Amino acid sequence: MTKHIIWDWNGTLFHDIDAVVGATNEVFRPYELPEMTVDGFRAVYTRPIWVAYERMLGRPLTEGEWELLDDGFHEHYFRLADACALAADAESALMAWTGTQSLCSMAPHGHLVPKVDSFGITRHFTRIDGLLGTTGGEKAAHMAAHITALGVDPATVLVIGDSVDDGLAARHVGAKAVLYTGGMTTRAELAGVGFPVVDTLADALNFA
Repeated sequence: MTKHIIWDWNGTLFHDIDAVVGATNEVFRPYELPEMTVDGFRAVYTRPIWVAYERMLGRPLTEGEWELLDDGFHEHYFRLADACALAADAESALMAWTGTQSLCSMAPHGHLVPKVDSFGITRHFTRIDGLLGTTGGEKAAHMAAHITALGVDPATVLVIGDSVDDGLAARHVGAKAVLYTGGMTTRAELAGVGFPVVDTLADALNFA
C-alpha cells in the first residue's frame, strides 16, 4: 500500500521541456549542430546528461568540456524557465493525494526551492531535496539519501517521474514507480524500464 509519493520536478510537476530544449540548442550553437526539436531531444536524452551530450556530438567530451556545457546550459535554462508553468494537472494531483508527499529533484537545490515556492505549492511537501553538489549524474544515490532523510519504508513509496533514471532510482531504493510521458523521455524508453507508463499525472495517482 502506498503511503508516500516522491515526485520528480523537471519534466514532471514542472513542464519545462521547451526551456530544456531551448537551452540545449543555445549551448550547442557554437558546435554548428542542427537545431533540435522536442522529439529530437527526447531521442538522445539520457542520464547522466554528459552521455546525451556525447550522443549529440558523436564523440566523447574532452577534459573540462562537460563543465563548460553544463554551466552554459543552466545560464540559458534559468532564463527560459521563467516562461514555463506547472504541468496541466500538477496542482490538482498534489491536492488529490491524501497521504504524505515529497519532492526529489536533480535540479540545483538553491534554484529548486524558490522555484517551487513561486508556484505556491511548497505546503504539499514534507521535504524538498535538490542537488547540493555537481549536476548531471544519476539519481539513485540522491533518491536513497532522500528516502533516508524522510524515514519512510521504501516499500510504501511511489515515485512519479518522467525519465528512465527516475524508474532506476525507485528500483534502487526498493520503491514502486510510475513514469510520465510529459517530460524528457520517449514512451518506448519509459516502457522498457518495466514500470507503468502514463500520459497524465492524474493517471499516475491511480497506481498509488
